[in-house]
Amino acid sequence: MPIVTIQVTREGTTPGAASITAEEKAALIKGSSQLLLDVLGKPLDSTFVVIEEVDLDNWGWGGLPVPEFRRRRARTG
Repeated sequence: MPIVTIQVTREGTTPGAASITAEEKAALIKGSSQLLLDVLGKPLDSTFVVIEEVDLDNWGWGGLPVPEFRRRRARTG
């Protein structure tokens, strides 16, 4: 029984959105399950997909929390 965990940032894919949409999550679940069927022969009904949304303050990049990293990058870019 495969378990796939997908982590995405909790910021959405459109301006003002606080998370990805239910439709986007459904597409991730379907696509991940299909990939395991195609590559490993795992039946769709035996694959579990977990989507974790990570708040921006809970991860970092370049030694900084992501919001600060992006602010600095915006100033130099």
